[in-house]
Amino acid sequence: MKRWIPFMKAEPVVAVVRLQGTIAQSGRGVLNDQALRPILEKAFRKGKPAAVALELNSPGGSPVQSSLIAARIRRLSDETGVPVYAFVEDVAASGGYWIAAAADEIYADESSIIGSIGVISAGFGAHVFLARQGVERRVYTAGRSKSMLDPFQPEKEEDVDRLRKLLAQLHETFISHVQTRRKGKLADNPDLFTGEVWLGSSAISVGLADHIGHLAPVMKQRFGKKVRFRRYEARRPILQRFGAQMAQDALITIEERAAYARFGL
Repeated sequence: MKRWIPFMKAEPVVAVVRLQGTIAQSGRGVLNDQALRPILEKAFRKGKPAAVALELNSPGGSPVQSSLIAARIRRLSDETGVPVYAFVEDVAASGGYWIAAAADEIYADESSIIGSIGVISAGFGAHVFLARQGVERRVYTAGRSKSMLDPFQPEKEEDVDRLRKLLAQLHETFISHVQTRRKGKLADNPDLFTGEVWLGSSAISVGLADHIGHLAPVMKQRFGKKVRFRRYEARRPILQRFGAQMAQDALITIEERAAYARFGL
C-alpha cells in the first residue's frame, strides 16, 4: 500500500538472479545469453532496484556464452546505474568466474571454490577402434584444415599446434577480462592464471573475491532490514521434458555432473 501513497518512501528492492548450471549454447537447464537476456533485462529495469544480486553456482562451460552473459550484465549495470553483487555458492570456476567478475563485488562462502582461470578442450580418438572393426573412414575436404582434429582419424601434430594457439588466444581474452574487472585487487601470484582454484578466504587473499558473506544478510546490511527481494530465474517448459529432448537433457546432465566433479562436487 505504501508504494502507492505519495511522499512515502518505499522499501528498497534487490533483484536476485539465480545463475546455476553449466554454460552452453543450448539445452534445458544450462546458462546462455539468449535464455538470460529477458531475465537480466527485467532484473535491472523493473521497478528501479537498489541492486542486482547474482546467486552464482557454475563450474563453467562455453567461453563465448560466458563472455556474452558477462558483457550483458556490465552493459545493463552501466545503462541503469544499478550495482551488481555476485554471491558464489558451491563454485564459480572457469566461465562461472568469468561471469562473477562482471560484478562490482564478489562474495563467497568459506567453502566456495573460485578461479580456474584457464581454457580446456577435451575430445576422444576412435581411429584404432574403427580399424579393429574393419571400418574405413573416408573424408574429403576443400581446405587442408577442414578436418582438423577429426576424432576418427589419427591425431596430427599440426592440428594440435593450431588448437593450442586457439586456446592460448582464448586464455589471454579471459585473463584480460579478469585483470580489467579486478584491477587493483589481484595479488602478484604466479598461479593466478594457471587454472588453479581457491577456497573462500584464500580466494580473497589473491584478489579473486572481496568478502565472505551470504546474500540476504549482506544485502540487509547494505540496504536496511526492510529490503525486499525480487527473484528471477529461467523457467523450464514442461513440454521439453518429453521426446527427443529427454535424450539431450540426459546427456547435458551427464556433462554437467562431470563438470562439477572436476572440483570434487
